[in-house]
Amino acid sequence: MPLTDQLDRLARMEPVPYSVVSLYLNTQPNEHGRDQFQSFVRQEFRARSATYPAGSADRESLDKDVARISAYLENDVQPSANGIAIFCCSAAEMFEAFQLNAPIEEHWLYIGDAPHLYPLARVASKYPRYAAVVADTNTARIFVFATGELVNERLIQGIKTRRTHQGGWSQARFQRHIGNFHTQHAKEIVDALERIVQREGITEIFTAGDEVILPLLREQMPKHLAEKVVDHLAIDSKAPVADVLSATIDAMGRLNERTDREKVEAAVSGYRSGGLGIVGPEDTLSALIKGQVDELLIAANVNALEGLSPERTASLGLNVATADDSTLLDPAVEPAAGGEPAAADPHVVRLADELVTRAKNTGATVTFIEDADLLQPYGGVAALLRFRI
Repeated sequence: MPLTDQLDRLARMEPVPYSVVSLYLNTQPNEHGRDQFQSFVRQEFRARSATYPAGSADRESLDKDVARISAYLENDVQPSANGIAIFCCSAAEMFEAFQLNAPIEEHWLYIGDAPHLYPLARVASKYPRYAAVVADTNTARIFVFATGELVNERLIQGIKTRRTHQGGWSQARFQRHIGNFHTQHAKEIVDALERIVQREGITEIFTAGDEVILPLLREQMPKHLAEKVVDHLAIDSKAPVADVLSATIDAMGRLNERTDREKVEAAVSGYRSGGLGIVGPEDTLSALIKGQVDELLIAANVNALEGLSPERTASLGLNVATADDSTLLDPAVEPAAGGEPAAADPHVVRLADELVTRAKNTGATVTFIEDADLLQPYGGVAALLRFRI
């Protein structure tokens, strides 16, 4: 199941009267090839468990969660995983675990009444599902990548042709014959690509190929498919999958830098003109509640977000400022000046989760803006709207 669909399913989960554990781990090995997350898990769970009264239902559920999560991390982690997200609530019979090739940059532990989806949504935004077509006049490979790894591959084999040294009419007929084969090969590639795009929900396509096949592919692509082509890659048609993946990740990063700025500018321009744009956490959340938002633009660093006033929070009916601080997020992020982890404001974190969850539940796209300066004047949040009220 695509990560976006899994996010949608988790976002639909209603809050429960028990503690739901959301654990995110960076499982990339250190310079000695060893895991770096086990000590974080032991220390944080020990500290969190101590905040619940012994014998309470929440404590018993959390103790079971810790045991199940520990067993999973001990026995089921694949060496290739660079990030893990676990959602667990024994009292509600819930256990969801995702092993990702894409890295999760920081360890996060969140205990609340619903899954904490902000970090997982960020991975889905940064490493979306896209296609890459790598072709020459004889063969083509269509790759589907998601969360930083290959998830599907299709090989298309054309008819092999050979050169002729005959001249005159024979050579002309031969060249027309070869041209027909190449055109047919391009049609087969485009037909296969269109089926994959529809089945996989692809919105971005990268292409790579020689000077003969690329013009033919452009010629054969219908407009709706050609509009999804976002870049042409300068890689060899026989390049290994790992090289194709690396090239597309780099190209996707460049694309995101450009489109992030364009989207923020469109939202701000729409807001200024009274059109299809909104800025600021409060107004964006109000628009999400009304189902107006088509695309949520939110800072990739939760510390770049501004919170709402307690009065506005209460008026919107949000359960952001009522939980005990011991159950809130305590991320392991870059050390602050004093050497301690710089923890995010728990109320801001809950607001970020509310924004993401509302977006997922109303069919809005969630885009994380990596350059914090783009959204800094607007509290870290903006949106493109479907309609104005």
